[in-house]
Amino acid sequence: MPVRQLPETLINQIAAGEVIERPASAAKELIENAIDAGATRIEIATAGGGKSLIRITDNGSGMDAADIDLAVRRHCTSKITATLDDIRTLGFRGEALPSIGSVAKLSITSRRAGADTGVEITVVGGRVSPVRPAAANQGTVVEVRDIFFATPARLKFLKSERAEAGAITEVVKRMAIAFPHVRFVLSGSDRSTLEFPASPDDPLTRMAQVLGADFKDNAIAVDALREDVGLKGFAGVPTFNRGNSGHQYAFVNGRPVQDKLILSAIRGAYAETIPSGRYPVAVLSLTLDPALVDVNVHPAKSDVRFRDPGLVRGLIVGAIREVLAREGDRASTTSASGMMSAFRPGFGGVGYAQQPLRTAWSAATSPYRPVSGFAQAAQPDGFYETEQAAFETVLSPSARADQGFATPALATPAERLQTSEPVELATRYRLGAARAQLHANYIVAQTEDGLVIVDQHAAHERLVFEAMRKALEQERLPSQVLLIPEIVDLPEEDCDRLMVHAEALEKLGLAIERFGPGAVAVRETPALLGEVDAARMVRDLADEIGEWNTSEGLRGRLEHVAATMACHGSVRSGRRLRPEEMNALLRDMEATPGSGQCNHGRPTYIELKLSDIERLFGRS
Repeated sequence: MPVRQLPETLINQIAAGEVIERPASAAKELIENAIDAGATRIEIATAGGGKSLIRITDNGSGMDAADIDLAVRRHCTSKITATLDDIRTLGFRGEALPSIGSVAKLSITSRRAGADTGVEITVVGGRVSPVRPAAANQGTVVEVRDIFFATPARLKFLKSERAEAGAITEVVKRMAIAFPHVRFVLSGSDRSTLEFPASPDDPLTRMAQVLGADFKDNAIAVDALREDVGLKGFAGVPTFNRGNSGHQYAFVNGRPVQDKLILSAIRGAYAETIPSGRYPVAVLSLTLDPALVDVNVHPAKSDVRFRDPGLVRGLIVGAIREVLAREGDRASTTSASGMMSAFRPGFGGVGYAQQPLRTAWSAATSPYRPVSGFAQAAQPDGFYETEQAAFETVLSPSARADQGFATPALATPAERLQTSEPVELATRYRLGAARAQLHANYIVAQTEDGLVIVDQHAAHERLVFEAMRKALEQERLPSQVLLIPEIVDLPEEDCDRLMVHAEALEKLGLAIERFGPGAVAVRETPALLGEVDAARMVRDLADEIGEWNTSEGLRGRLEHVAATMACHGSVRSGRRLRPEEMNALLRDMEATPGSGQCNHGRPTYIELKLSDIERLFGRS
């Protein structure tokens, strides 16, 4: 069969199969063109989920007749010249417009600043019309109608109009976060209008517009630099998490990407802090020399390749863990809302269904108010009891003096219930002063402006785990010597990679040495792991090092074992604690990074502000 040159239209349709996968792909390419043109206002209108219409209007630099004629021809671009080593624009391949024009009805109207008139060109199913004059404002308007009309088979693979409209919305959100100085307006007959006003001086405000107002209160700033690779952005506290990874946004030199390495690094940074099936919220932006990253991996330009992936992954993991250790132990502001929602089904406002609340909470909070008819009320089972009191956590005279209290010990339960406790500890410490223990598991503490409820088992579990993790970082872990070294056959390149990390592995209790060109000998394994399949572990480490150039997998396994041991070695639910023990636990939580969630990612405490409590009782 002879070799033939394919027609230009067919070539463009083949390219469109990779570049334009769905209406959202076309919208992404056109928005990128508008941003590259210097637009500060971009309006996107859709119909039929983008299947019927996508219209992008911008106030960018615009095009003249010569530019607009070349723009719809394959591999014509104004963004690169002869090299791919210094790409500083979003677009550069010169494929988007001709690809769209080959499968849809495309029209472009544009006018340069200072030009007397605009110009217009249309491309229908790959057929290009001559350029003609047209009335236009400065900037460019691109209309895409009836996408994939020229390739009907592709239409069958599109999702519903609602799903396709949602995909376009997600594209606009990512662009809005990446370029806060640009005003975006998304509208159309298939949606309600969505507007993101420009906020060039406050990127966090733009992020809150996209991710929700709660993100601003639950985000921790990230700012790190390693070997000329910069990382900035915001990471949500672990207790502020979501049911999918759709709230993780990553950018490389301003380009929105969905890179597996970056998403994996985010997941690794939050390991042991988020429950299974939940995902952190994060917005991260990497900046580095364009020569050190390849953005030409796929025509859609959403994947990138780093020259040193291990460096990038280590930077992300280290930076996020550092800020979580510094500030990530605080409870999410949404926890209080969730708690109040839990009360709401049985709460109808003032004068309605208040008796259940009074029965449960009057007894628990009675030390803080004079008691009239409730002093002798029956107390719920499991409340902590000291001496003869039905429920209270009043300290002994000596303990009270140590803790800074001035009120003398009360003679009887009734007298105790009628005396207001001093608030010195509550104002001195972030988690306040322990006031009660409910159901032999939950510590109630008074803070300066509210109260905190602590899960004692989850909190102490985290404290024990962090102590073990610290030992992992500071000392050589105990190892068990194998009576007969295990020889593991591996490709020579894997052996070379393992030996580069041999010193770090030995510190973790895994001692290996070279055993010929294609094997390593395992002489010691970490005692913490007990009986272990050494060969499988070494092969897994070799695979990880080959992909990420790190040996964090072994540390992760050790930390998993440490987390299990911490669970069994912590204060159990059902143990009644003395007031001194409860306050000591609170102080340790304040001093321990990551204490806001247990090893399984569940919150260790919930904070209710006084304003939240007043809302429960209809006071506000």
